[in-house]
Amino acid sequence: MSDSKLYDAYHSKLEAQLLTGNMGLLPLRTNFKGPAARIDAEDIIDEALLYFKPNIFFREFDIKGPADRTLIYLTFYITECLRKLQRSPNKMSAQKDLAALALNHQLPIPGEPNFPLNSLYRAPANKGDEETMRAYLQQLRQELGVRLCELVFPDPATKASKWWMCFARRRFMDKGLVGQGVML
Repeated sequence: MSDSKLYDAYHSKLEAQLLTGNMGLLPLRTNFKGPAARIDAEDIIDEALLYFKPNIFFREFDIKGPADRTLIYLTFYITECLRKLQRSPNKMSAQKDLAALALNHQLPIPGEPNFPLNSLYRAPANKGDEETMRAYLQQLRQELGVRLCELVFPDPATKASKWWMCFARRRFMDKGLVGQGVML
């Protein structure tokens, strides 16, 4: 038995009622505008932040449902955020950097040629689904950026937490949301 079978990555415990492509369009605890329903409970972003550190070490991820595809996207996005935060001297600068990154239209979505895991994701079926997916992914990125800043910069007067920044150079499943060496 190989080592990869001894341990399994952390999977989402959430059930997706709605889909965009074959990703779960899950409710969020957010004030950002977008297609996700609003809730006051734990959401997919909480799971992504909680599971990021153990999951980043896995080279394989067995997808168990649409919510896992959303979790994978967020894991890729967290790595891009941490790469961006390496150059942020303080929390205020970090918040601005991640807000700009969340709105970046160069980030690929499933179905586009430069998306890293197109074999596991279904492209949007039509223009309306593509718009929904883009809006949902942007909403996810905006909310994740706010919450990640709170974790990486717990004290606004100090620099980034080394316990988060040590993961800035890691790649989930040996892939990245954008190509290696490309800085957004």
